[in-house]
Amino acid sequence: MNPTNPMNPIAAVTHPDPYPFYADLVARKPLYRDEELQMWVASSAEAVTAVLSSELCRVRPPAEPVPVALLGSPAGEIFRHLVRMNDGAGHCPFKQAVTGALDAVEPARVGAESRRWAERLEISPLADFAFGLPVAVVASLLGLPEDTLPPTISWMRSFVPAITPGCGPEALERGKEAAGRLLDLFLSFLRTSSATGLLATLAQEARRVGRDDENVIAANAIGFMVQAHDATAGLIGNTLIALASHPTDPSRLAEAIQETLRFDPPVQNTRRFVAQDGIVAGQMMRAGDAILVVLAAANRDPANQERRIFTFGAGLHACPGEKLAATIAQAGIERLLLGGLDPARFAAARSYRPSANARIPFVA
Repeated sequence: MNPTNPMNPIAAVTHPDPYPFYADLVARKPLYRDEELQMWVASSAEAVTAVLSSELCRVRPPAEPVPVALLGSPAGEIFRHLVRMNDGAGHCPFKQAVTGALDAVEPARVGAESRRWAERLEISPLADFAFGLPVAVVASLLGLPEDTLPPTISWMRSFVPAITPGCGPEALERGKEAAGRLLDLFLSFLRTSSATGLLATLAQEARRVGRDDENVIAANAIGFMVQAHDATAGLIGNTLIALASHPTDPSRLAEAIQETLRFDPPVQNTRRFVAQDGIVAGQMMRAGDAILVVLAAANRDPANQERRIFTFGAGLHACPGEKLAATIAQAGIERLLLGGLDPARFAAARSYRPSANARIPFVA
Protein backbone atom coordinates (compact mmCIF):
# COMPACT_ATOMS: atom_id res chain seq x y z
CA MET A 1 0.00 0.00 0.00
CA ASN A 2 1.22 3.49 -0.81
CA PRO A 3 2.91 4.96 2.33
CA THR A 4 1.26 8.30 1.59
CA ASN A 5 -2.16 6.70 2.00
CA PRO A 6 -4.15 7.45 5.16
CA MET A 7 -3.57 5.25 8.20
CA ASN A 8 -7.17 4.04 8.36
CA PRO A 9 -10.65 4.75 6.96
CA ILE A 10 -11.36 7.47 9.54
CA ALA A 11 -8.12 9.32 8.85
CA ALA A 12 -9.03 9.05 5.16
CA VAL A 13 -11.87 11.55 5.59
CA THR A 14 -9.50 14.52 5.84
CA HIS A 15 -6.66 13.12 3.70
CA PRO A 16 -5.77 15.16 0.58
CA ASP A 17 -6.56 12.16 -1.64
CA PRO A 18 -8.14 9.17 0.10
CA TYR A 19 -9.52 7.59 -3.06
CA PRO A 20 -6.64 5.23 -3.96
CA PHE A 21 -6.89 3.95 -0.39
CA TYR A 22 -10.64 3.44 -0.73
CA ALA A 23 -10.15 1.65 -4.06
CA ASP A 24 -7.70 -0.71 -2.41
CA LEU A 25 -10.22 -1.47 0.34
CA VAL A 26 -12.94 -2.24 -2.20
CA ALA A 27 -10.62 -4.48 -4.22
CA ARG A 28 -8.88 -6.38 -1.40
CA LYS A 29 -11.08 -6.30 1.69
CA PRO A 30 -14.59 -4.95 1.02
CA LEU A 31 -15.67 -6.05 4.51
CA TYR A 32 -13.07 -6.62 7.21
CA ARG A 33 -12.43 -6.29 10.92
CA ASP A 34 -10.11 -3.36 11.74
CA GLU A 35 -8.52 -4.25 15.06
CA GLU A 36 -6.97 -0.80 15.47
CA LEU A 37 -10.35 0.92 15.15
CA GLN A 38 -12.13 -1.95 16.93
CA MET A 39 -14.87 -2.06 14.32
CA TRP A 40 -15.86 -3.70 11.11
CA VAL A 41 -15.33 -1.70 7.91
CA ALA A 42 -17.68 -2.03 4.91
CA SER A 43 -16.49 -0.35 1.71
CA SER A 44 -17.85 -2.07 -1.41
CA ALA A 45 -21.23 -1.16 -2.88
CA GLU A 46 -22.46 -4.67 -2.06
CA ALA A 47 -21.26 -4.63 1.55
CA VAL A 48 -22.46 -1.07 2.18
CA THR A 49 -25.91 -1.89 0.79
CA ALA A 50 -26.11 -5.03 2.89
CA VAL A 51 -25.16 -3.26 6.12
CA LEU A 52 -27.48 -0.29 5.58
CA SER A 53 -30.41 -2.62 4.82
CA SER A 54 -29.73 -5.18 7.58
CA GLU A 55 -32.43 -5.62 10.20
CA LEU A 56 -29.69 -6.42 12.73
CA CYS A 57 -28.06 -2.99 12.45
CA ARG A 58 -28.97 0.15 14.36
CA VAL A 59 -27.95 3.79 13.98
CA ARG A 60 -26.94 4.02 17.64
CA PRO A 61 -25.48 1.52 20.12
CA PRO A 62 -28.52 -0.05 21.83
CA ALA A 63 -26.98 0.65 25.25
CA GLU A 64 -26.23 4.31 24.43
CA PRO A 65 -29.05 5.89 22.41
CA VAL A 66 -27.72 9.35 23.30
CA PRO A 67 -23.99 10.13 23.62
CA VAL A 68 -23.08 10.28 27.30
CA ALA A 69 -21.56 13.74 26.92
CA LEU A 70 -24.94 15.14 25.83
CA LEU A 71 -27.11 13.61 28.54
CA GLY A 72 -29.10 16.05 30.64
CA SER A 73 -28.62 18.93 28.22
CA PRO A 74 -30.76 20.55 25.50
CA ALA A 75 -28.34 19.05 22.95
CA GLY A 76 -29.16 15.60 24.29
CA GLU A 77 -32.87 16.41 24.18
CA ILE A 78 -32.64 17.26 20.48
CA PHE A 79 -30.42 14.28 19.71
CA ARG A 80 -32.68 11.69 21.33
CA HIS A 81 -35.67 12.81 19.27
CA LEU A 82 -33.96 12.95 15.87
CA VAL A 83 -35.62 10.44 13.60
CA ARG A 84 -32.29 9.69 11.92
CA MET A 85 -30.88 8.64 15.31
CA ASN A 86 -33.72 6.26 16.18
CA ASP A 87 -34.90 2.84 15.08
CA GLY A 88 -38.11 0.87 15.46
CA ALA A 89 -40.98 2.73 17.12
CA GLY A 90 -38.75 5.79 17.50
CA HIS A 91 -38.10 5.87 13.79
CA CYS A 92 -41.36 4.86 12.19
CA PRO A 93 -43.88 6.31 11.73
CA PHE A 94 -42.19 9.68 12.35
CA LYS A 95 -39.92 9.11 9.34
CA GLN A 96 -43.16 9.20 7.32
CA ALA A 97 -43.92 12.63 8.77
CA VAL A 98 -40.43 13.91 7.91
CA THR A 99 -40.54 12.54 4.37
CA GLY A 100 -44.08 13.79 3.84
CA ALA A 101 -43.17 17.27 5.00
CA LEU A 102 -40.10 17.48 2.75
CA ASP A 103 -42.02 16.08 -0.23
CA ALA A 104 -44.57 18.86 0.21
CA VAL A 105 -41.95 21.56 -0.40
CA GLU A 106 -42.06 22.66 -4.03
CA PRO A 107 -38.65 22.38 -5.78
CA ALA A 108 -39.27 25.79 -7.34
CA ARG A 109 -39.56 27.33 -3.89
CA VAL A 110 -36.34 25.67 -2.73
CA GLY A 111 -34.58 27.12 -5.76
CA ALA A 112 -36.05 30.57 -5.22
CA GLU A 113 -35.12 30.67 -1.53
CA SER A 114 -31.63 29.36 -2.30
CA ARG A 115 -31.01 32.09 -4.87
CA ARG A 116 -32.54 34.77 -2.64
CA TRP A 117 -30.30 33.97 0.31
CA ALA A 118 -27.25 33.44 -1.88
CA GLU A 119 -27.75 37.03 -3.03
CA ARG A 120 -28.38 38.43 0.44
CA LEU A 121 -25.56 36.81 2.40
CA GLU A 122 -22.05 38.20 2.29
CA ILE A 123 -19.79 35.91 0.26
CA SER A 124 -16.74 36.77 2.33
CA PRO A 125 -15.53 35.09 4.45
CA LEU A 126 -16.29 32.14 2.21
CA ALA A 127 -16.61 29.71 5.12
CA ASP A 128 -19.32 31.85 6.73
CA PHE A 129 -21.18 31.90 3.43
CA ALA A 130 -20.87 28.14 2.88
CA PHE A 131 -22.11 27.24 6.35
CA GLY A 132 -24.63 30.06 6.66
CA LEU A 133 -26.41 29.60 3.33
CA PRO A 134 -27.96 26.16 3.99
CA VAL A 135 -29.12 27.22 7.45
CA ALA A 136 -30.67 30.43 6.12
CA VAL A 137 -32.47 28.58 3.32
CA VAL A 138 -33.80 25.75 5.48
CA ALA A 139 -34.79 28.12 8.30
CA SER A 140 -36.64 30.27 5.78
CA LEU A 141 -38.40 27.21 4.35
CA LEU A 142 -39.36 26.23 7.90
CA GLY A 143 -41.07 29.59 8.24
CA LEU A 144 -38.82 31.32 10.75
CA PRO A 145 -39.01 35.14 10.64
CA GLU A 146 -36.06 36.80 8.97
CA ASP A 147 -34.98 38.60 12.13
CA THR A 148 -34.34 35.21 13.79
CA LEU A 149 -32.06 33.93 11.03
CA PRO A 150 -28.75 35.60 12.01
CA PRO A 151 -28.81 34.16 15.55
CA THR A 152 -30.08 30.83 14.21
CA ILE A 153 -27.09 30.58 11.87
CA SER A 154 -24.76 31.38 14.76
CA TRP A 155 -26.39 28.83 17.06
CA MET A 156 -26.17 26.14 14.39
CA ARG A 157 -22.45 26.82 13.92
CA SER A 158 -22.06 26.04 17.63
CA PHE A 159 -24.56 23.21 17.95
CA VAL A 160 -23.47 20.94 15.09
CA PRO A 161 -19.91 20.36 16.39
CA ALA A 162 -21.33 19.40 19.79
CA ILE A 163 -23.09 16.33 18.38
CA THR A 164 -20.05 15.30 16.34
CA PRO A 165 -17.67 12.60 17.66
CA GLY A 166 -14.49 14.02 19.16
CA CYS A 167 -15.92 17.38 20.19
CA GLY A 168 -13.75 19.15 22.77
CA PRO A 169 -15.13 20.32 26.16
CA GLU A 170 -15.36 24.03 25.34
CA ALA A 171 -17.08 23.43 22.01
CA LEU A 172 -19.40 20.95 23.73
CA GLU A 173 -20.54 23.55 26.25
CA ARG A 174 -21.10 26.14 23.52
CA GLY A 175 -23.13 23.60 21.61
CA LYS A 176 -25.29 22.75 24.61
CA GLU A 177 -26.08 26.42 25.17
CA ALA A 178 -26.87 26.91 21.47
CA ALA A 179 -29.13 23.85 21.52
CA GLY A 180 -31.16 25.42 24.32
CA ARG A 181 -31.61 28.60 22.31
CA LEU A 182 -32.69 26.64 19.24
CA LEU A 183 -35.20 24.58 21.22
CA ASP A 184 -36.66 27.68 22.84
CA LEU A 185 -37.03 29.33 19.44
CA PHE A 186 -38.77 26.43 17.75
CA LEU A 187 -40.99 25.54 20.69
CA SER A 188 -42.14 29.15 20.97
CA PHE A 189 -43.32 29.09 17.35
CA LEU A 190 -44.99 25.71 17.70
CA ARG A 191 -46.91 26.90 20.76
CA THR A 192 -48.36 29.89 18.92
CA SER A 193 -50.26 30.37 15.70
CA SER A 194 -47.14 31.78 14.03
CA ALA A 195 -45.82 28.42 12.79
CA THR A 196 -45.87 28.43 8.99
CA GLY A 197 -44.09 26.81 6.07
CA LEU A 198 -42.22 23.55 6.47
CA LEU A 199 -42.48 23.69 10.27
CA ALA A 200 -46.27 23.84 10.12
CA THR A 201 -46.33 21.06 7.52
CA LEU A 202 -44.11 18.87 9.70
CA ALA A 203 -46.45 19.43 12.64
CA GLN A 204 -49.45 18.48 10.48
CA GLU A 205 -47.72 15.35 9.19
CA ALA A 206 -46.72 14.41 12.74
CA ARG A 207 -50.31 14.66 13.90
CA ARG A 208 -51.39 12.58 10.92
CA VAL A 209 -49.15 9.70 11.98
CA GLY A 210 -50.01 10.06 15.66
CA ARG A 211 -46.72 11.64 16.80
CA ASP A 212 -47.68 15.19 17.79
CA ASP A 213 -45.17 15.65 20.65
CA GLU A 214 -43.96 19.22 20.17
CA ASN A 215 -40.48 18.33 21.45
CA VAL A 216 -40.13 15.67 18.74
CA ILE A 217 -41.37 18.08 16.07
CA ALA A 218 -39.04 20.88 17.20
CA ALA A 219 -36.05 18.55 17.37
CA ASN A 220 -36.58 17.22 13.86
CA ALA A 221 -37.14 20.69 12.44
CA ILE A 222 -33.76 21.60 13.91
CA GLY A 223 -32.52 18.31 12.45
CA PHE A 224 -33.31 19.56 8.94
CA MET A 225 -30.80 22.35 9.48
CA VAL A 226 -28.27 20.01 11.10
CA GLN A 227 -28.26 17.71 8.10
CA ALA A 228 -27.96 20.59 5.65
CA HIS A 229 -25.21 22.41 7.58
CA ASP A 230 -22.07 20.32 7.07
CA ALA A 231 -23.25 18.40 4.01
CA THR A 232 -24.00 21.51 1.96
CA ALA A 233 -20.93 23.44 3.11
CA GLY A 234 -18.78 20.46 2.18
CA LEU A 235 -20.54 20.09 -1.15
CA ILE A 236 -19.90 23.76 -1.99
CA GLY A 237 -16.22 23.49 -1.04
CA ASN A 238 -15.58 20.16 -2.76
CA THR A 239 -17.33 21.30 -5.94
CA LEU A 240 -15.14 24.41 -6.06
CA ILE A 241 -12.09 22.15 -5.77
CA ALA A 242 -13.44 20.00 -8.60
CA LEU A 243 -13.99 23.09 -10.76
CA ALA A 244 -10.38 24.12 -10.16
CA SER A 245 -9.20 20.94 -11.86
CA HIS A 246 -12.04 20.55 -14.34
CA PRO A 247 -13.50 23.91 -15.36
CA THR A 248 -17.13 23.50 -16.34
CA ASP A 249 -19.54 25.54 -18.38
CA PRO A 250 -21.99 27.28 -15.99
CA SER A 251 -24.88 25.56 -17.74
CA ARG A 252 -23.47 22.21 -16.56
CA LEU A 253 -22.94 23.18 -12.92
CA ALA A 254 -25.75 20.87 -11.73
CA GLU A 255 -23.94 17.94 -13.36
CA ALA A 256 -20.67 18.94 -11.71
CA ILE A 257 -22.39 18.97 -8.31
CA GLN A 258 -23.80 15.48 -8.91
CA GLU A 259 -20.36 14.23 -9.90
CA THR A 260 -18.91 15.76 -6.72
CA LEU A 261 -21.57 14.00 -4.65
CA ARG A 262 -20.28 10.75 -6.08
CA PHE A 263 -16.53 11.30 -6.50
CA ASP A 264 -15.63 13.65 -3.61
CA PRO A 265 -18.66 13.63 -1.31
CA PRO A 266 -19.06 15.80 1.79
CA VAL A 267 -20.24 12.80 3.82
CA GLN A 268 -17.61 10.06 3.64
CA ASN A 269 -18.90 7.50 6.10
CA THR A 270 -21.53 6.62 8.63
CA ARG A 271 -21.81 4.02 11.38
CA ARG A 272 -24.05 1.12 12.28
CA PHE A 273 -24.23 -0.98 15.44
CA VAL A 274 -25.18 -4.65 15.62
CA ALA A 275 -28.11 -5.22 17.96
CA GLN A 276 -27.91 -9.03 18.18
CA ASP A 277 -25.74 -11.90 16.99
CA GLY A 278 -26.27 -12.75 13.35
CA ILE A 279 -25.06 -12.59 9.77
CA VAL A 280 -24.46 -9.12 8.32
CA ALA A 281 -23.19 -8.81 4.74
CA GLY A 282 -22.27 -12.48 4.80
CA GLN A 283 -20.18 -12.18 7.97
CA MET A 284 -21.03 -13.47 11.43
CA MET A 285 -21.16 -10.50 13.80
CA ARG A 286 -21.86 -10.16 17.50
CA ALA A 287 -24.21 -7.90 19.41
CA GLY A 288 -22.38 -4.68 20.21
CA ASP A 289 -20.14 -4.77 17.14
CA ALA A 290 -19.69 -1.43 15.38
CA ILE A 291 -19.47 -1.07 11.60
CA LEU A 292 -17.89 1.84 9.76
CA VAL A 293 -19.80 2.19 6.48
CA VAL A 294 -17.53 3.89 3.94
CA LEU A 295 -20.05 5.57 1.63
CA ALA A 296 -17.35 7.37 -0.37
CA ALA A 297 -15.70 4.08 -1.29
CA ALA A 298 -18.98 2.48 -2.37
CA ASN A 299 -19.67 5.47 -4.64
CA ARG A 300 -16.55 4.63 -6.67
CA ASP A 301 -16.82 0.84 -6.56
CA PRO A 302 -16.37 -0.43 -10.16
CA ALA A 303 -19.23 -2.85 -9.46
CA ASN A 304 -21.51 0.15 -8.90
CA GLN A 305 -22.57 0.07 -12.54
CA GLU A 306 -25.69 2.15 -11.94
CA ARG A 307 -23.51 5.02 -10.66
CA ARG A 308 -25.54 4.96 -7.48
CA ILE A 309 -24.72 7.73 -5.01
CA PHE A 310 -24.44 6.39 -1.46
CA THR A 311 -23.54 9.79 0.02
CA PHE A 312 -26.96 10.23 1.61
CA GLY A 313 -27.20 6.62 2.78
CA ALA A 314 -29.64 3.89 1.79
CA GLY A 315 -32.41 1.84 3.30
CA LEU A 316 -34.74 3.05 6.05
CA HIS A 317 -32.33 5.77 7.14
CA ALA A 318 -31.58 7.21 3.72
CA CYS A 319 -31.52 10.99 3.99
CA PRO A 320 -34.30 12.60 1.91
CA GLY A 321 -32.39 15.88 1.60
CA GLU A 322 -30.14 15.12 -1.40
CA LYS A 323 -32.00 17.40 -3.84
CA LEU A 324 -32.24 20.13 -1.20
CA ALA A 325 -28.48 20.12 -0.60
CA ALA A 326 -27.70 20.07 -4.33
CA THR A 327 -30.08 22.96 -5.04
CA ILE A 328 -28.66 25.12 -2.25
CA ALA A 329 -25.09 24.33 -3.28
CA GLN A 330 -25.80 25.26 -6.89
CA ALA A 331 -27.25 28.63 -5.93
CA GLY A 332 -24.30 29.28 -3.64
CA ILE A 333 -21.66 28.39 -6.22
CA GLU A 334 -23.38 30.43 -8.93
CA ARG A 335 -23.36 33.43 -6.61
CA LEU A 336 -19.68 32.95 -5.79
CA LEU A 337 -18.71 32.68 -9.44
CA LEU A 338 -20.72 35.77 -10.35
CA GLY A 339 -19.08 37.55 -7.42
CA GLY A 340 -15.69 37.02 -9.02
CA LEU A 341 -14.41 33.94 -7.18
CA ASP A 342 -11.90 32.00 -9.31
CA PRO A 343 -11.99 28.24 -8.53
CA ALA A 344 -8.35 28.03 -9.67
CA ARG A 345 -7.36 29.33 -6.23
CA PHE A 346 -8.35 25.91 -4.84
CA ALA A 347 -6.00 23.98 -7.13
CA ALA A 348 -3.07 24.23 -4.70
CA ALA A 349 -2.46 22.02 -1.66
CA ARG A 350 -5.45 22.04 0.64
CA SER A 351 -6.51 20.83 4.06
CA TYR A 352 -9.77 19.76 5.61
CA ARG A 353 -11.61 20.56 8.80
CA PRO A 354 -11.07 17.92 11.50
CA SER A 355 -13.87 15.37 11.29
CA ALA A 356 -14.48 11.65 11.52
CA ASN A 357 -17.05 11.60 8.73
CA ALA A 358 -17.47 14.97 6.95
CA ARG A 359 -15.07 16.10 4.22
CA ILE A 360 -15.16 19.90 4.37
CA PRO A 361 -12.19 21.85 3.01
CA PHE A 362 -10.79 24.89 4.76
CA VAL A 363 -11.81 27.78 2.53
CA ALA A 364 -10.97 31.40 3.24
